[in-house]
Amino acid sequence: MARRTVRGKGPMLAKLEPVLPEGPGWIYEPKWDGFRCLVTVRGGAVQLISRDDRPMVRFFPEVVAMLEQLAIGSIVADGELVIVHDGRFWFEDLQLRLHPAESRVRKLSGEIPATLILFDLLEIDGEDLREQPLAERRQRLEKLAAEVGAERVPEATGDLEPGPEVRLTPWTDDVAVAKRWFGDEHWLGEDGIVAKRIDEPYKPGVRAWVKVKHRSTADCVVAGYRVSKDGEGVGSLLLGLYDDEGRLHYVGHTSSFKAAERRALREQLAPLEGGAGFGGEMARSPGGPSRWSGGRELDWVSLDPVLVCEVTYERVQSGRFRHAATFVRWREDRQPRSCTFEQVGAAPPSWPGA
Repeated sequence: MARRTVRGKGPMLAKLEPVLPEGPGWIYEPKWDGFRCLVTVRGGAVQLISRDDRPMVRFFPEVVAMLEQLAIGSIVADGELVIVHDGRFWFEDLQLRLHPAESRVRKLSGEIPATLILFDLLEIDGEDLREQPLAERRQRLEKLAAEVGAERVPEATGDLEPGPEVRLTPWTDDVAVAKRWFGDEHWLGEDGIVAKRIDEPYKPGVRAWVKVKHRSTADCVVAGYRVSKDGEGVGSLLLGLYDDEGRLHYVGHTSSFKAAERRALREQLAPLEGGAGFGGEMARSPGGPSRWSGGRELDWVSLDPVLVCEVTYERVQSGRFRHAATFVRWREDRQPRSCTFEQVGAAPPSWPGA
């Protein structure tokens, strides 16, 4: 069956802000630490498509089997795949699923099954709901959830049982409740809060929602590295973000690795050495004199820009991280081209070395 999902440029997105918006018309829900996906069930066939348009079906067979057994009809929904056990969410276990061996995926799907959390309904039985306000889409989603027995996620994550199952995201129009969720990282606000306008239609590819996180994070492309002082490992990973013209700009580095990790990283990156690195006319690259290097010219090794990692950072200034970023984890679920300046709310530099 040919793949068919909601038209447009991927799912609706959120922009990072320091505080939650308040006032009439805003609703709030948890930000889940998982894999975002558009869920299509049509004619008994199930599709799970990542925010970067990657098919995810083969990595989550237990979720597919569960959806096939539900009398869910024909739908397109927006949601998040998560793995929960021992009273918390485990993004690391999700990453283990992105494995080329089907036998490995099947084994993990039985040992640590995933949960699908739904938070929007875009189509049902051929009726396109995207132009409807969120209030209407939510009402239809709640009705669907009741029909298939999908309950809301409990406030305390310790009360959430392992999957496989379908859950409905909680939401509230009370900002005090949202702040309570956000303030207790053992509750629903573990990864932050998303605020949405209750009267707004669904806008594929547009950052019209607002997200507030416990830390400022960005998914960056690893396009190079510098060798450690002992010459044995990676001293720092060089990070990049794409601008609207498709140019990959250097935005900073991360060097938060132990000695053994530095050597392992160099072995991991060896097959990618000599790749395109940062590039495009007027794109900033590391190593040249700038206000940030103090006149030093630092050698670096270019890489094929295919790896993505998540980092935390303090702030962005003049199109780059003001201080060194902190490595959090690899993001095998992200396409490099999706890592843009838009996610950090900043513009790229106007000229190389700025």
